[in-house]
Amino acid sequence: MDEVWKRAEIESPCVKLCVVHPEARICVGCFRSIDEIAGWSRLTQAERAKIMAELPSRATTLTKRRGGRMARLANPET
Repeated sequence: MDEVWKRAEIESPCVKLCVVHPEARICVGCFRSIDEIAGWSRLTQAERAKIMAELPSRATTLTKRRGGRMARLANPET
């Protein structure tokens, strides 16, 4: 049944880990912006290819979280 829906186009880079980084405003799973995610189905092959080429470099722009339970356990005074 899935064969009917397969098309010869660049697939979405979505990895089903959809969380938007609060500062970078990109998805921490696929590294696309909200606008890119929303408009993905309307983009041309060239536009998709350009975004896909940029994704690996976006991963390095995300800052790591420093809070949470592990940080509190490591610093009980705070």
